[in-house]
Amino acid sequence: MQGANVSADVETRKDGPAEVDYDAIGIGAGFAGLALIHYLREQGLSVRIFDRASDIGGTWTWNRYPGAATDSESYYYCLAFSKDLLQEWSWTKRYPGWEETHRYLRFVADKCDMWPHIQLNTEIVEARYLNNRSCWQVTTGDGETFTCKYFISGMGMISEPMIPSIEGMDRFEGPLFHSSRWPQEGLDYRGKRVGIIGAGATTVQMLPVVAETAASVTVFQRTPNYILPAMQKPMTPEWEREIKDNYDAIVAKCRNHVFGMAFDSPVGRNAVDTPPEERQRIFEENWTGSFRWVFETFDDLLTNPEANRMASEFIVAKMKERVDDPEIAEMLSPSFDDYPLFAKRPPLDHGYFEAYNRDNVQLVDIKDREPIVEITETGIRTTRNLYEFDIIVLATGFKAYTGALEAFPIVGSSGETLSETWKSVSESIMGVCVAGFPNMFVVTGPQAPFANLPTSIEQNVIWISRCIAKMEREGYDVCKPRLEAQREWTAHTADIHRQTLMAAGDKVHSWMMGANREDKPPRVLIYFGGANVYYDRLDQSAQEGFPELDFEKLDA
Repeated sequence: MQGANVSADVETRKDGPAEVDYDAIGIGAGFAGLALIHYLREQGLSVRIFDRASDIGGTWTWNRYPGAATDSESYYYCLAFSKDLLQEWSWTKRYPGWEETHRYLRFVADKCDMWPHIQLNTEIVEARYLNNRSCWQVTTGDGETFTCKYFISGMGMISEPMIPSIEGMDRFEGPLFHSSRWPQEGLDYRGKRVGIIGAGATTVQMLPVVAETAASVTVFQRTPNYILPAMQKPMTPEWEREIKDNYDAIVAKCRNHVFGMAFDSPVGRNAVDTPPEERQRIFEENWTGSFRWVFETFDDLLTNPEANRMASEFIVAKMKERVDDPEIAEMLSPSFDDYPLFAKRPPLDHGYFEAYNRDNVQLVDIKDREPIVEITETGIRTTRNLYEFDIIVLATGFKAYTGALEAFPIVGSSGETLSETWKSVSESIMGVCVAGFPNMFVVTGPQAPFANLPTSIEQNVIWISRCIAKMEREGYDVCKPRLEAQREWTAHTADIHRQTLMAAGDKVHSWMMGANREDKPPRVLIYFGGANVYYDRLDQSAQEGFPELDFEKLDA
C-alpha cells in the first residue's frame, strides 16, 4: 500500500483510517531524517521531514562552536545504505569538524534528491495521536497542522541543551548562550575575556581554539574527565584507498562491535592476566588516538574493576605529562575511586591539556574550592572571587535521550504526554517505541545503546522501516507497543546496567544517567549490553514479526 492509494482506498471506509497528508512525518533533518527519507521512500511511502533549523544537519547545524568535531573517525561516521556514496565522498581528516560533516550531509541530500521531502525553518510545537482518526497530527509554530499515519522522532539523544539554574543569568550584559546555540552568524571572541561553564567534551574541543586569540579564557570545572588523545591526522590518498577497498568489512565491523565502531576487538587478552611490563608495553604501543585504545588493548577494561583501575591510572599519568603546573594537572585528573573509566563518557583531546600551559587560560574548581554563587552584570561570582568576562558560554551538556522528546507536547492515545509518561522512569521498547503511543517510532531513544551514532541510527531506521513495511504489506492500520514488552525491556536494561562498571555512574553527576537534570531523578537511559547485541535484538524482533507490538486492522 502506497501513500496516495491508501488515502483513496480509505475514503470509502465508514470507520477506517482517515485520509492523511503524509504516510510518515519525521522531525529532525540530521542523520536520522536523511536515513528515514531513504528507507521509507524505497517503500513508496510519502515522507515529510520537518526541522526548525535553517539547514539540514541536525547536531552539525546547531553545534558550530570553535573546534566542534566528531569523536568517531570520519570514514565510519556516515550512513552506509549506498555503496556508491561511500566510494564517491572523500573525507579530509581523521575527525571531521562540524563544517565537513555538514557538507557530507548536504552531499547525501543532493545525491539522493532528498530536498523535496524536507521542510526547514519549521518548528513543531505539538504532536497528538487522534484516537478517532487513528493517525497523528503535528502542529507547527505558525499554526499549520499536518496529519500522518506514522510519526517518527529523529531529533537525537543529545540535542536539547541543559541550561543550568544560576542566579543572575539574565543580568549579564554581554553574550551568554549554550555552546550548542553558538551564534549562527559567528562570534568574534578575539581579544575578549571568555568564561566557559562546564568542562566536558565540548570544552575539551573548544578551549584550545578559543584560547589562541581570546584575551583570556576561564574554565569552570565541576568534575574532571578521563580524556583520551584524538591524534588528528589528514586523510592521505593511500589511507583513503585502503578504506574504500575494504568498506564492506568496515561497515560489518561497525554493525558487530560493542560500540558500533570499526575496531578490531575483542583481542583475546585481559589486562589482569598480563604481566605488568607486557601490559605497559601494550598500553603504550596502542596510545595512537581514538577510543581504539580502550577496545584494542585488552578485553576486560570495562568489565573488571582491577583492569579498569589499571587503565584509568595509565590515562591519568598520560594526562599529567602534558600539563606544566602540577596543581592544575591534579585538578584536571579524575580518580578511579571517584568513578571508573567510561562511567562518564570520555572526550577526545585536540590540545586541551597544552591550553592550560598558556598564560591566558585559567581553571576554576567549582565543586570543592569555589562554587559559583551568581552571574553578575560583568561576570561570574564564586564564593571566593569575581571573574569579569565579555562572553560567557554554557558548555553544560544536554537533557540526554529524552530532552528533545519532552521539549514540546507529544500526546499519546491516553491524552498523556511523553514527558508525563517518563516522569519517574524513561521506559521504552529497545529505544524505538513507547507503550501508549501507537504508530510512533523514535530513533535512538532512551534505553538504546550509546554507540557510534550513524550506525545506531541506521539500525534503528531499518527496524522502523521493516515494521512499517509489514503493516503496509499486511494491511494493518495501527501498531501498539505492548506495555508488558516495555516493562521487560526496561527490567533487562536495568539488570544489564547493574552488572557493569557503569553502575558506578550513580556516584557521579553524569548526563549518561540523567543526573545533570534537576527536574527528574537519575535513571538508566542507556542499554549497556553492547550495541552489537542490541542490533541483533532488533533483527530478531523483525524476523519474528515484531512480537513487542500488537497490530490492528480497523473496520472497513
